[in-house]
Amino acid sequence: MAHKPVGSGSSFSISGTSSQSSVISHQSDSLRVVTVGCPAHVAIGTNTTATSSNYYIRTDSESTISLGKPASQRVVGVITGTKTIIDFPEGTGSPFSVGDAVSLTILGSQSYLNFSHKIVDSVDTSSNVGGYYSTRITVNHDTSGILTAYNAPNSGTNYAELRGSFKVGAIAASSSGSLYIQQVQVSGVS
Repeated sequence: MAHKPVGSGSSFSISGTSSQSSVISHQSDSLRVVTVGCPAHVAIGTNTTATSSNYYIRTDSESTISLGKPASQRVVGVITGTKTIIDFPEGTGSPFSVGDAVSLTILGSQSYLNFSHKIVDSVDTSSNVGGYYSTRITVNHDTSGILTAYNAPNSGTNYAELRGSFKVGAIAASSSGSLYIQQVQVSGVS
């Protein structure tokens, strides 16, 4: 089985208390996990705490865990407020559900609107005239201090994308050690 790295990898120390990775932008359907120095239990989620009932990996070994299909969508509108409203292109729908963690990246002059790992509060599924038909979501992120309106991407100066994000939690089954994580693409059969 061959792995192709996706994005950058990271590592963190683990012990008898659950530790957590920094935010990871979901870019692949698989996560390679390597334990060094101890066995570990691993959990993946929005803000996860690992327990002894989670996925087990032996000392100094590796495992490839399925993350599911990555979700991302181009953004055409951002409405600031105590909650941030995100609009997607008409007819595309939202690949995100309530409770998902998402990160906004705007390439261009309005990167101050960027945020990382915020939770989706609602997906507008209205079907009335003028409704958004699942192309508008509300994210639990306070942007009320930003008064400048978002410049739509058709101006050619901004490109915005909302992408799912996650964290990895781990707890050492005994002793202490490190956990190395890297999103990968997998090819071949083991």
